Amino acid sequence: MSNSTDPRAARTRAAILVAARSLLLDEGPAALTHQRVAQEAGVGRATVYRHWPQAEQLLHDVMTGVDIPFFRKPEVPVRPWLCSQLRDLADELATPRAAGAMLTLTQSALWDPHVAAQRDHCLDALDERLRIALDLAAGNGEIDVVPDPPDVSALLVGPLVYRTAMRGGTVSDQLIDRLVDGLGRWRPPGPSARESADG
Repeated sequence: MSNSTDPRAARTRAAILVAARSLLLDEGPAALTHQRVAQEAGVGRATVYRHWPQAEQLLHDVMTGVDIPFFRKPEVPVRPWLCSQLRDLADELATPRAAGAMLTLTQSALWDPHVAAQRDHCLDALDERLRIALDLAAGNGEIDVVPDPPDVSALLVGPLVYRTAMRGGTVSDQLIDRLVDGLGRWRPPGPSARESADG
């Protein structure tokens, strides 16, 4: 990566990071190719290569302070929303670039405390979003027991990572259904427990 103190180079680098963050949030990690980022930033592809010779290095820098684009704003009924979010995540992880970047970042976290901190931030956000979604499902009477958030993430996301990034395969809708069903007994959405008590 370029460490130039030239103000023009610093502005170009900042513009590239803004463009890459936008692509990451809008389209996911697979969109972070040198060509796509260069087009989005309005610079030449060689300029992006000069600052980040490897796409994984760019992804690492872009991920600093960027929120994960999955499991935001849960919808009722929660179960179909959750399955849809898992389908989107599985499809993203099935792309070679996203799988490679995820594995590279995971490996980098073993020896780089900054990467480990970013990984932990992302995983904490994932745990919290899934907790909020399942609390909503429980409050709506859709699920009987809400598992511990880190367990939920491991039960739902772990198999997706295994099937896609580690095995180079895809995830079926049937597997997603089994994973979601494994969280507890789901029922059709109904009035929340509070509404039933007020009833």
